Amino acid sequence: MFFVQAIPVFMREQGASLESIGLIYLLALPILLKVLWSPFIDRYGYTRWGHYRFWIITFQLLLAAVAAVCAFVSLQSNFILLYGLLMVMSTLAASQDIATDALAVGLLTPSERGWGNGIQMAGNYLGGMLGGGVMLVLLNKLGWERSLFALALMVVVALVPILRHREKLPPKKATDKATNVWLDLVHFYRRPGMWRWLMLLTLYVIGGNMAASMFRPLLVDVGLSLTDIGWLLGVVGNGASIFGAVISGLLVVSLGRRRSLLVFGLFQILAILICLLPAAGVSNRPILYFVIIVAGFASSAVFTVSSTVMMDKSRLAMAGTEYTAQTSMVYFGSFLAAGISGFIASKIGYQGLFGVSAAVALLAVILISRVSLLAYEE
Repeated sequence: MFFVQAIPVFMREQGASLESIGLIYLLALPILLKVLWSPFIDRYGYTRWGHYRFWIITFQLLLAAVAAVCAFVSLQSNFILLYGLLMVMSTLAASQDIATDALAVGLLTPSERGWGNGIQMAGNYLGGMLGGGVMLVLLNKLGWERSLFALALMVVVALVPILRHREKLPPKKATDKATNVWLDLVHFYRRPGMWRWLMLLTLYVIGGNMAASMFRPLLVDVGLSLTDIGWLLGVVGNGASIFGAVISGLLVVSLGRRRSLLVFGLFQILAILICLLPAAGVSNRPILYFVIIVAGFASSAVFTVSSTVMMDKSRLAMAGTEYTAQTSMVYFGSFLAAGISGFIASKIGYQGLFGVSAAVALLAVILISRVSLLAYEE
């Protein structure tokens, strides 16, 4: 969130060109591509520290170090060098995420994964508040150098829980390293029904993403100021998302995986359809608050439940690779949805876009109700 929300605003305030700002969004590429090096993180590590614990600590320390180096690089006079360092930071963060997800798969039993993913998603949205909101305030108050030092300090402080943790995952088999590391990824994609699940997973999330990507410009078009939009999306929206993550995480076990996918998929359709209200010109605050709260709740619930099922479909021995392969598909679908939503909205308007988004989300729900895809059956 620091990369995609705070930095573009700060760069524009410093007089950077729109072309330079546009390049910032390419910093998300490691999130899409991290699946390519996930098998190495599964295969290799300094096991005395704990296999995944070693990688998390290493990537976190390197991330903090690079952030500190960035503090000394001028945005105006050394943009290319700074951009390279930011890409390194993004790659380190994406790599750390592989190990963190793998550790979570091993720590959580099937009955704990709903609640665990609820906490994870709530943490994501809290991170959005910190990285996109708090860091922007720090940039405005403290300037670039002190803000980057503050970011580095946050990363170091976040090491405290993992330093206190003692990893107890089963040791890797010695024969695992005898085969080509890339075959681990190939074997995952060749598992029976896997591509069908990946396509359905992508379909499940892109309906909501198409609607969400055009909702921000819609708020501008209905006359809201940047301050109002920041409050609605940054505070109210993220707050509702945190609540949605916790509630859906709690309900996954009692509802079951399939029923949770269906219930929150239907709720996502409702959230998309109520976006038709501001698209029709309704701009009074109570209605907008209602739309934002429902949309934030639905979005986080969908991601929490789908993340829980993704854990179920990840085998412990290759948890980093198999979970990352699924999340990369989700990210790819999200970027694709965001990319085409603007073209759809320009051709058929906001209302047409929301109609298409709801139809895609409904198709996903119908397919989930008819096809058995879950690795974990209650």
